[in-house]
Amino acid sequence: MIDPRAVVHPRAQLAEGVSVGPFSIIGADVRIGPRTVIGPHAVIDGHTTLGADNKVSPFASIGGPPQDKKYAGEPTRLEIGDRNVFRESCTVNRGTTHDKGVTRIGDDNLLMAYSHIAHDCVIGNKTVFANCASLGGHVEVGDWVIIGGLAAIHQFVKIGAHAFIGGQSALTRDVPPYVMAAGNPCVPHSVNSEGLKRRGFSEDQIRNIRNAYRILYRSDLKLTEAIGRLKALAAGQPELVPFVEFIEASSRSLVR
Repeated sequence: MIDPRAVVHPRAQLAEGVSVGPFSIIGADVRIGPRTVIGPHAVIDGHTTLGADNKVSPFASIGGPPQDKKYAGEPTRLEIGDRNVFRESCTVNRGTTHDKGVTRIGDDNLLMAYSHIAHDCVIGNKTVFANCASLGGHVEVGDWVIIGGLAAIHQFVKIGAHAFIGGQSALTRDVPPYVMAAGNPCVPHSVNSEGLKRRGFSEDQIRNIRNAYRILYRSDLKLTEAIGRLKALAAGQPELVPFVEFIEASSRSLVR
Protein backbone atom coordinates (compact mmCIF):
# COMPACT_ATOMS: atom_id res chain seq x y z
CA MET A 1 0.00 0.00 0.00
CA ILE A 2 3.10 2.26 -0.01
CA ASP A 3 4.05 3.65 -3.39
CA PRO A 4 7.73 2.91 -4.12
CA ARG A 5 8.28 6.61 -4.86
CA ALA A 6 7.19 7.62 -1.34
CA VAL A 7 9.76 8.22 1.42
CA VAL A 8 8.75 6.53 4.68
CA HIS A 9 11.21 6.58 7.58
CA PRO A 10 11.95 3.09 8.94
CA ARG A 11 10.86 4.15 12.43
CA ALA A 12 7.45 5.42 11.30
CA GLN A 13 4.55 3.24 12.47
CA LEU A 14 1.87 2.54 9.86
CA ALA A 15 -1.10 0.39 10.81
CA GLU A 16 -2.86 -2.17 8.63
CA GLY A 17 -4.49 -0.80 5.51
CA VAL A 18 -2.60 2.51 5.39
CA SER A 19 -1.81 3.72 1.88
CA VAL A 20 0.83 6.30 0.97
CA GLY A 21 0.88 7.95 -2.45
CA PRO A 22 3.88 8.79 -4.63
CA PHE A 23 6.37 11.43 -3.47
CA SER A 24 4.85 11.72 0.01
CA ILE A 25 7.19 11.90 2.99
CA ILE A 26 6.48 10.26 6.37
CA GLY A 27 8.82 11.21 9.24
CA ALA A 28 10.45 9.05 11.88
CA ASP A 29 8.12 9.86 14.79
CA VAL A 30 4.84 9.55 12.90
CA ARG A 31 2.15 7.00 13.79
CA ILE A 32 -0.72 6.44 11.36
CA GLY A 33 -3.87 4.48 12.20
CA PRO A 34 -5.67 1.83 10.16
CA ARG A 35 -7.04 2.55 6.67
CA THR A 36 -5.74 6.11 6.58
CA VAL A 37 -5.05 7.32 3.05
CA ILE A 38 -2.11 9.63 2.38
CA GLY A 39 -2.29 11.14 -1.09
CA PRO A 40 0.68 12.09 -3.30
CA HIS A 41 3.10 14.87 -2.37
CA ALA A 42 1.93 15.12 1.27
CA VAL A 43 4.33 15.59 4.21
CA ILE A 44 3.64 14.19 7.68
CA ASP A 45 6.39 14.93 10.17
CA GLY A 46 7.25 15.46 13.83
CA HIS A 47 5.77 13.59 16.78
CA THR A 48 2.45 13.20 14.99
CA THR A 49 -0.31 10.65 15.55
CA LEU A 50 -3.23 10.12 13.17
CA GLY A 51 -6.09 7.79 14.07
CA ALA A 52 -8.10 5.57 11.75
CA ASP A 53 -9.71 6.35 8.39
CA ASN A 54 -8.20 9.80 7.86
CA LYS A 55 -7.65 11.19 4.36
CA VAL A 56 -4.76 13.50 3.53
CA SER A 57 -4.81 15.21 0.14
CA PRO A 58 -1.87 16.27 -2.06
CA PHE A 59 0.55 18.90 -0.77
CA ALA A 60 -0.88 18.94 2.77
CA SER A 61 1.68 19.52 5.52
CA ILE A 62 0.74 17.76 8.75
CA GLY A 63 2.86 18.00 11.92
CA GLY A 64 5.30 20.68 10.82
CA PRO A 65 7.09 22.80 13.43
CA PRO A 66 5.16 25.69 14.96
CA GLN A 67 5.50 29.14 13.43
CA ASP A 68 6.76 30.54 16.72
CA LYS A 69 10.04 32.45 17.04
CA LYS A 70 10.47 31.09 20.58
CA TYR A 71 10.34 27.50 19.40
CA ALA A 72 13.76 25.84 19.66
CA GLY A 73 13.16 22.40 18.19
CA GLU A 74 11.62 20.72 21.23
CA PRO A 75 9.76 17.40 20.65
CA THR A 76 6.23 18.75 20.79
CA ARG A 77 3.25 16.82 19.42
CA LEU A 78 0.26 16.77 17.10
CA GLU A 79 -2.61 14.38 17.94
CA ILE A 80 -5.34 13.74 15.36
CA GLY A 81 -8.39 11.51 15.82
CA ASP A 82 -10.39 9.47 13.31
CA ARG A 83 -12.13 10.11 9.98
CA ASN A 84 -10.76 13.59 9.38
CA VAL A 85 -10.28 14.97 5.87
CA PHE A 86 -7.34 17.28 5.12
CA ARG A 87 -7.74 18.75 1.65
CA GLU A 88 -5.08 20.13 -0.68
CA SER A 89 -2.28 22.24 0.79
CA CYS A 90 -3.76 22.61 4.26
CA THR A 91 -1.23 22.98 7.10
CA VAL A 92 -1.39 21.75 10.69
CA ASN A 93 1.44 22.60 13.11
CA ARG A 94 2.40 20.76 16.26
CA GLY A 95 2.48 22.46 19.68
CA THR A 96 5.03 24.57 21.52
CA THR A 97 6.58 24.31 24.96
CA HIS A 98 4.99 27.66 25.83
CA ASP A 99 1.55 26.07 26.16
CA LYS A 100 0.33 22.46 26.31
CA GLY A 101 3.03 21.24 23.96
CA VAL A 102 0.42 19.60 21.76
CA THR A 103 -2.03 20.52 19.01
CA ARG A 104 -5.19 18.37 19.12
CA ILE A 105 -7.81 17.63 16.46
CA GLY A 106 -10.78 15.38 17.23
CA ASP A 107 -12.88 13.24 14.88
CA ASP A 108 -14.86 13.76 11.66
CA ASN A 109 -13.50 17.20 10.80
CA LEU A 110 -13.20 18.65 7.28
CA LEU A 111 -10.31 21.02 6.60
CA MET A 112 -10.67 22.39 3.09
CA ALA A 113 -7.87 23.58 0.82
CA TYR A 114 -5.24 25.93 2.27
CA SER A 115 -6.80 26.02 5.74
CA HIS A 116 -4.33 26.42 8.60
CA ILE A 117 -4.29 25.12 12.20
CA ALA A 118 -1.54 26.77 14.22
CA HIS A 119 0.36 25.46 17.24
CA ASP A 120 -1.44 24.46 20.45
CA CYS A 121 -4.92 24.71 18.95
CA VAL A 122 -7.65 22.38 20.21
CA ILE A 123 -10.29 21.38 17.66
CA GLY A 124 -13.38 19.37 18.60
CA ASN A 125 -15.42 17.04 16.41
CA LYS A 126 -17.43 17.48 13.19
CA THR A 127 -16.11 20.95 12.41
CA VAL A 128 -15.74 22.46 8.94
CA PHE A 129 -12.95 24.85 7.92
CA ALA A 130 -13.68 26.32 4.50
CA ASN A 131 -10.91 27.21 2.03
CA CYS A 132 -8.14 29.39 3.50
CA ALA A 133 -9.67 29.60 6.99
CA SER A 134 -6.79 30.21 9.40
CA LEU A 135 -6.36 29.82 13.15
CA GLY A 136 -3.68 31.59 15.17
CA GLY A 137 -1.96 29.76 18.00
CA HIS A 138 -3.77 28.51 21.11
CA VAL A 139 -7.28 28.77 19.57
CA GLU A 140 -10.03 26.45 20.85
CA VAL A 141 -12.87 25.39 18.54
CA GLY A 142 -15.88 23.43 19.83
CA ASP A 143 -17.84 20.64 18.17
CA TRP A 144 -19.88 21.33 15.00
CA VAL A 145 -18.34 24.77 14.42
CA ILE A 146 -18.23 26.02 10.82
CA ILE A 147 -15.61 28.62 9.82
CA GLY A 148 -16.09 30.32 6.46
CA GLY A 149 -13.49 30.77 3.75
CA LEU A 150 -10.68 33.29 4.27
CA ALA A 151 -11.70 33.85 7.91
CA ALA A 152 -8.83 34.70 10.26
CA ILE A 153 -9.04 33.76 13.95
CA HIS A 154 -6.76 35.61 16.41
CA GLN A 155 -4.59 33.62 18.79
CA PHE A 156 -6.15 32.50 22.11
CA VAL A 157 -9.72 32.99 20.81
CA LYS A 158 -12.34 30.40 21.81
CA ILE A 159 -15.31 29.45 19.62
CA GLY A 160 -18.19 27.59 21.25
CA ALA A 161 -19.96 24.52 19.91
CA HIS A 162 -22.39 24.97 16.99
CA ALA A 163 -21.15 28.50 16.25
CA PHE A 164 -20.84 29.75 12.68
CA ILE A 165 -18.15 32.22 11.57
CA GLY A 166 -18.81 33.92 8.24
CA GLY A 167 -16.33 34.04 5.38
CA GLN A 168 -13.63 36.74 5.34
CA SER A 169 -14.26 37.50 9.01
CA ALA A 170 -11.54 38.82 11.31
CA LEU A 171 -12.25 37.40 14.75
CA THR A 172 -10.38 38.72 17.80
CA ARG A 173 -12.82 37.84 20.61
CA ASP A 174 -14.62 34.75 21.88
CA VAL A 175 -17.82 33.53 20.20
CA PRO A 176 -20.34 31.76 22.46
CA PRO A 177 -21.98 28.47 21.46
CA TYR A 178 -24.80 28.63 18.90
CA VAL A 179 -23.92 32.15 17.70
CA MET A 180 -23.49 33.27 14.08
CA ALA A 181 -20.86 35.99 13.74
CA ALA A 182 -19.28 37.68 10.73
CA GLY A 183 -17.47 40.77 9.54
CA ASN A 184 -14.24 42.71 10.01
CA PRO A 185 -14.30 43.23 12.91
CA CYS A 186 -16.40 40.14 13.52
CA VAL A 187 -19.70 40.85 15.33
CA PRO A 188 -22.65 38.64 16.36
CA HIS A 189 -25.67 38.55 14.06
CA SER A 190 -28.02 35.80 15.21
CA VAL A 191 -28.37 32.20 16.34
CA ASN A 192 -27.27 29.36 14.06
CA SER A 193 -30.83 28.00 14.02
CA GLU A 194 -30.56 26.11 10.71
CA GLY A 195 -27.50 24.27 11.94
CA LEU A 196 -29.23 23.42 15.20
CA LYS A 197 -32.27 22.05 13.34
CA ARG A 198 -30.02 19.75 11.31
CA ARG A 199 -28.44 18.46 14.52
CA GLY A 200 -31.72 17.53 16.15
CA PHE A 201 -32.43 20.48 18.43
CA SER A 202 -36.17 20.85 19.02
CA GLU A 203 -38.17 24.00 18.27
CA ASP A 204 -38.47 24.69 22.00
CA GLN A 205 -34.71 24.36 22.50
CA ILE A 206 -33.98 26.72 19.60
CA ARG A 207 -36.54 29.18 20.93
CA ASN A 208 -34.82 29.08 24.34
CA ILE A 209 -31.43 29.66 22.73
CA ARG A 210 -32.76 32.61 20.75
CA ASN A 211 -34.16 34.10 23.94
CA ALA A 212 -30.78 33.65 25.63
CA TYR A 213 -29.12 35.40 22.68
CA ARG A 214 -31.50 38.35 23.05
CA ILE A 215 -30.75 38.60 26.76
CA LEU A 216 -27.00 38.66 26.10
CA TYR A 217 -26.96 40.89 23.03
CA ARG A 218 -30.21 42.83 22.76
CA SER A 219 -31.37 43.61 26.30
CA ASP A 220 -28.87 46.40 27.17
CA LEU A 221 -28.11 44.56 30.41
CA LYS A 222 -24.64 44.66 31.90
CA LEU A 223 -22.81 41.39 31.37
CA THR A 224 -23.06 40.38 35.03
CA GLU A 225 -26.79 41.05 34.97
CA ALA A 226 -27.25 39.07 31.77
CA ILE A 227 -25.32 36.13 33.22
CA GLY A 228 -27.51 36.16 36.30
CA ARG A 229 -30.67 36.01 34.22
CA LEU A 230 -29.24 33.31 31.96
CA LYS A 231 -28.21 31.17 34.94
CA ALA A 232 -31.76 31.26 36.25
CA LEU A 233 -33.09 30.10 32.86
CA ALA A 234 -30.43 27.41 32.47
CA ALA A 235 -31.66 25.70 35.63
CA GLY A 236 -34.70 24.53 33.65
CA GLN A 237 -33.27 24.68 30.13
CA PRO A 238 -30.17 22.44 29.94
CA GLU A 239 -29.34 23.55 26.37
CA LEU A 240 -28.37 26.92 27.90
CA VAL A 241 -25.81 25.42 30.30
CA PRO A 242 -22.91 25.38 27.79
CA PHE A 243 -23.87 28.91 26.71
CA VAL A 244 -23.63 30.22 30.29
CA GLU A 245 -20.49 28.25 31.15
CA PHE A 246 -18.72 29.53 28.04
CA ILE A 247 -19.56 33.16 28.81
CA GLU A 248 -18.32 32.83 32.40
CA ALA A 249 -15.05 31.21 31.26
CA SER A 250 -14.29 33.71 28.48
CA SER A 251 -10.86 35.28 28.88
CA ARG A 252 -10.63 37.50 25.78
CA SER A 253 -14.12 39.01 26.20
CA LEU A 254 -17.03 38.21 23.91
CA VAL A 255 -17.82 39.44 20.44
CA ARG A 256 -20.25 42.36 20.93
